[in-house]
Amino acid sequence: MLDVERWAELRREYFVRGVGIKELARRYGIDRNTVRRALRADEPPRYERASRPSKLEPFKEEIHELLRGEPKLTGVRIRELIEPLGFDGGKSIVDDYLREVRPLFLAPRTFQRTIYRPGEICQFDLWQPSREIPVGHGQTRKGYVVVALLGYSRVGSGALVFSKEAEDLLWGIARCLWSFGGLPATLVWDREGSLHAGGGRPTDAMAALCGQLKSDWHFCEARDPQAKGAVEKLQQYLETNFEPGRAFANPLDFQLQLDAWVEKANARTHRGLRCRPIDRLAEELSAMRALPGRELDLDRRFVMRVAPDPYLRFDTNDYSLDPGFVSRRVEVRVSQQRVTATVLDTGEIAASHERSFAKHRTITALEHARALKVLRGERLGVQIEVQQRSLDVYDALMA
Repeated sequence: MLDVERWAELRREYFVRGVGIKELARRYGIDRNTVRRALRADEPPRYERASRPSKLEPFKEEIHELLRGEPKLTGVRIRELIEPLGFDGGKSIVDDYLREVRPLFLAPRTFQRTIYRPGEICQFDLWQPSREIPVGHGQTRKGYVVVALLGYSRVGSGALVFSKEAEDLLWGIARCLWSFGGLPATLVWDREGSLHAGGGRPTDAMAALCGQLKSDWHFCEARDPQAKGAVEKLQQYLETNFEPGRAFANPLDFQLQLDAWVEKANARTHRGLRCRPIDRLAEELSAMRALPGRELDLDRRFVMRVAPDPYLRFDTNDYSLDPGFVSRRVEVRVSQQRVTATVLDTGEIAASHERSFAKHRTITALEHARALKVLRGERLGVQIEVQQRSLDVYDALMA
């Protein structure tokens, strides 16, 4: 039997170069009739082996009966059941046949492709890094990252926080939205306890944020990560690509490295979109609403009276207060950066400290310590004199 290459050569020599049948038979050492058949055949020759009955053939109906009763029956178990009936074949022949026929006995399962319109949604999730974040003073602390992803452009963002309390999560949401530069129509979350009040309803804190942003909210059903699968993929990418091999000096260093990584990730070609997310952001922003013209008030607030021991406690840390305001009521505001206290009736500043994420610390402002020392001296009747030195002395020392 001629192979495909010889068949093509015969046809080339006869039809293109005009070589006769007799010469072709002599040149290739084959019979003239073989040459004629090759010239008459419009399709290349095929070698077809005569099929032999499979060892599995007598047992196929039994396999069908087993699959009707239990469609997910494994290949190993099926072999165990048909071997007593005389089957002596191997594993591969059973597994290959099951791949062909098992779908006939299973209910068909399909997936719907979800397509979002520009500015339609922003999905959120909470990711916990595997290692604690250094927060200074030899301490580390468990951190969380609020991860956000716009549905249409797939542009992502992230914000580091140190608790799952509503104030911290809402600050993370706001930071991500401000990094996008616009507001989507709907904010999608899973059932995070500080944001979800049950039954798909938001907590007061979450409702207040959505009210200020004029945005809708949607809470996914329990145990349904597919409902926000886009942000789940970004979170997985963070776990496998951002965190490994990195070291962080402090929370600010973590956030700066995260921002740089997100910027780079948004500029990479997205496998599903087949383009860069950053290239679709302009189209999405055109459909999103503008950010509020004022800064959102997301700080923690509480009112307290300044005690004779003038300190306020927050997150296990003690922050000093001006002792001149002892017994006065102050409003304390705690942001992600500062802890401030304002006298209620006069608006005077009783304290302003940089917030510490380390724990069990006593943070005392120098002016508060000096004022406390003076007040204590006055109470004890001790005259405290503070030496006043000329600035020329310091100039001479620095010369």
